[in-house]
Amino acid sequence: MRALLGSARARRERYVGAWLPDPLPDHTEPGHGPGTDPADQMVLDESVSMAFLVVLESMTPAERVAFVLHDVFRYPFAEIAGILRRTPAACKQLAASARRRVRYARAPATAAAVRADVVRQVKEAWEAKDIAALVDLLDPAAVMTADGGGNADAAPRPIEGGARIARYMAAVAEKAPGLELLERSVNGAPGLVARRSGAVLTVAAFEVAEGRVTRVWAVRNPEKLRPWIG
Repeated sequence: MRALLGSARARRERYVGAWLPDPLPDHTEPGHGPGTDPADQMVLDESVSMAFLVVLESMTPAERVAFVLHDVFRYPFAEIAGILRRTPAACKQLAASARRRVRYARAPATAAAVRADVVRQVKEAWEAKDIAALVDLLDPAAVMTADGGGNADAAPRPIEGGARIARYMAAVAEKAPGLELLERSVNGAPGLVARRSGAVLTVAAFEVAEGRVTRVWAVRNPEKLRPWIG
């Protein structure tokens, strides 16, 4: 719960480069069982994607508290008011504002099988360093965000445009001979894990709409990749 409701601003002030939520492995895999905290179970649910967690972090602390406590844990606004020291009406407005953020950021629903197929094609094109194939799979307005946390090489700013992302991905593969890409569930959705000599270097999550990738979140900070070791 504390990780969800803490101040995003405080974390980002100390962080180097773009900040992304920790990528979560499939909790059905051995060694990745869910915690006992209800918030841990919530973030492991398939309905909570990387996109949702990114939006959650973009909220103000008060919006996040009101939204999570009311919409996820079903706290009445009267109780939330006591926690935030605001009126129930103000807390209701905060939750509504947070809800609008989620609706605005939500991509059109895409069937899991379609998402998995697109991610599989991205894997194959990435392995082949096939820029043309990657461009076809990426939306022209796609955005890629990489999180190195100052502990791993990563693009310092989001990369915008499918063609630019494709060239970047091909360059990464070119500079890392022996890179192995594995299809894995990341935050309950099809994703990729990049390994080299057995070490996990990157965990990538994708947002897919109308058969193309619209967002790529690549986590490279080794401190966030510990759950993927082993």
